[in-house]
Parts: sequence; C-alpha cells; structure tokens
Amino acid sequence: VQLQASGGGSVQAGGSLRLSCAASGRTFRSYAMGWFRQAPGKERVFVAAINRSGGTTYYADSVKGRFTISRDNAKNTVYLQMNSLKPEDTAVYYCAGKYEDGVYTTTRGYSYWGQGTQVTVSS
Repeated sequence: VQLQASGGGSVQAGGSLRLSCAASGRTFRSYAMGWFRQAPGKERVFVAAINRSGGTTYYADSVKGRFTISRDNAKNTVYLQMNSLKPEDTAVYYCAGKYEDGVYTTTRGYSYWGQGTQVTVSS
C-alpha cells in the first residue's frame, strides 16, 4: 500500500486541523493504521492508532481528549482530527500502515509510511 498524508498547516494555539492519509490499493481495510509525529531533533513518536474496522482506537497521553483518529474504508482514508492544538504539537506528522489487525504504538510495528505533513502551532 502507498500512503499520502495531507492537511498540515500553520495554526494558532487553540485551533484545529484535520489530517488525512489516503491509501492506494483495494486492501486498505486489511491494514491497521497509525499516526506518528517527529519534532526537529527528536525521535518519531506515537500519536494515535486504529484497527482495521475502526472500532478500536488508542492514543498517546499527550493527545488524549484533543485528537481523534478515524477511518473511512470506503474512501481508503484515515483521518486525524486535532483540536485545542498547542505549540508542543508542532511536528511533521506521518501516517503508517500494518497488514494486520489491532492497534500498534511503536514505529517498528508498521511496514508502510506516508511522506509526512508539517503541522506548526504558534503561541
């Protein structure tokens, strides 16, 4: 599967953005999906994950209650709705896919990665 992330941009603190990750191919519904982010000079870290059906989600503590991951298997797309954004959310955001069911929180758990989209939150 090939993944294309989009929707990043610049926003003031307290604002919202919705990231999208479009997948190629007809087997998207067979992939568990996740979002990660990487700030300058830091490691890539887990943000949110969703299982194949969308019925199970999991979040990093830092975004719980502010971010929502969802997917539309008919549109081959996974989303990350980000509300109440903070300057510390500034990073390049990556979507990732794994050809199994479940929720996965480590970068090594994913085989496929999108190119990343920049999110910048100003105070």
